[in-house]
Amino acid sequence: MIRVLLADDQALIRAGFHVLIDAADDLQVVGEATDGAQAVDLARRERADVVLMDIRMPGVDGLEATRRISADDDLAGVKVIILTTFESDEYVYQAIRAGASGFLVKDTEPADLIQAVRVVARGDALLSPSVTRRLITDLASRPERPPPSGSLGRALAGLTDREREVLVLVAEGLSNDEIAARLFLSPLTSKTHVSRIMTKLGARDRAQLVVIAYESGLVTPGGRS
Repeated sequence: MIRVLLADDQALIRAGFHVLIDAADDLQVVGEATDGAQAVDLARRERADVVLMDIRMPGVDGLEATRRISADDDLAGVKVIILTTFESDEYVYQAIRAGASGFLVKDTEPADLIQAVRVVARGDALLSPSVTRRLITDLASRPERPPPSGSLGRALAGLTDREREVLVLVAEGLSNDEIAARLFLSPLTSKTHVSRIMTKLGARDRAQLVVIAYESGLVTPGGRS
């Protein structure tokens, strides 16, 4: 059973999501929060697997709550899906940088929302190609960064040629199956490569791999490393 926490300051929104999620056989709502601080507390107390987090809430907003969850080792298994009525580049960038595993607008179809919870709960990132393109565009517009140094630089240098190739494709928004097809690998081998890359780079999920790949300069918009 996937334990879901709802964080939104609007009671009507929470009620709608609650009914939708509890109707799924494998999902269960374990708590409701009206602000970010309460969301962090409930995530810890209820041992939630996935938090559906509104980005705009009074006091501690969804982005700050996501940062706190991501930074708390005791909440390492908690995944966050950011929900908003605004689909702007800056929100996408900030949400993923904060540690979110997914980003959805509130008018997402019910079936897609349920599937999103399942995808994120099993450890995959919810990054559609359109969201990935917006993230890449936003990263490309930022000032050029120096090559990574320290532990990240060493971790990137420690990637094998195949792992670097896989990371490039992850950064392009390809799924494990699509990477497998592109590189003539089995889906299981593709998944194993992605998991090893995340471990080596200390990334929470694929979303953070995209950010690392572009911010480090390993991958450049419109080209490859």
